[in-house]
Amino acid sequence: MWVYQVRLKNNTRVTPSLTIHSGDSTMTIGSTNLQHQHVVLLGGTSGIGLATAEAALAAGASVSVVSSRSERVAEAVARLGDRVNGYTVDLSNASAVRALFGQVGAIDHLVYSAGDSLRTGALADMDLATVRQLFEVRVFGAIAAVKHAAPYLRPGGSVVLTSGIASLRPQKGWAALASVCSAMEGLTRALAVELAPVRVNLVSPGLVRTPLWNDLPEFEREALYAASAAALPVGRVGEAEDLAQAYVYLVTNRYATGQNIVVDGGGVLV
Repeated sequence: MWVYQVRLKNNTRVTPSLTIHSGDSTMTIGSTNLQHQHVVLLGGTSGIGLATAEAALAAGASVSVVSSRSERVAEAVARLGDRVNGYTVDLSNASAVRALFGQVGAIDHLVYSAGDSLRTGALADMDLATVRQLFEVRVFGAIAAVKHAAPYLRPGGSVVLTSGIASLRPQKGWAALASVCSAMEGLTRALAVELAPVRVNLVSPGLVRTPLWNDLPEFEREALYAASAAALPVGRVGEAEDLAQAYVYLVTNRYATGQNIVVDGGGVLV
């Protein structure tokens, strides 16, 4: 028996769900109920991570946000309110990451979206220290987070990592970024096998309006957004809230693992 439920809250339509009853079993598809679940977000104090923390809270989860910047942690906790804890941790320090999860204890879901400002440019013009720094937080930080979070993940838990579209449709000046993204795609598939039945998935954002682009002068940044919006099939650049929906989907979909969800407004098509 299938029951299609459209729930209303304050006369506003919210996420519909499909409930399937078979014998003594019941399964709800499309539900984003995270009641009594603990989501830890590394990189959860700004941009996509902060929007995902807000979405997880709206779905009923308790949330811990982690960043290397104490002021961002304080601002995020003040903004997010109840059911939130904040931690300041150097995500490039594996020992500090290990200590974090020892302090936090049992969790249900890990979301890793940490990353410093995006750097592009011809490989010939980039020093290796810059390339290594891209890998340090985005790849090695993710590896350390999963390694040390895994023992604390409850049954039915999940991991959602973050990549990008540079490996799917690279452009000139994207060699370092494409390498990072390719590494994250391979890591996700391998971890989905190694950590099973824990689910491990990946989100690959396209151009999204977040602080990661703040190293660009404002006029260059806005020109980039405008040019990209004109080229994209959806006619606009992404917002952090667009991506948050993808993360929550992967956290709550119990049949998805080893997947790379691309949310880019059609960027890889044009």
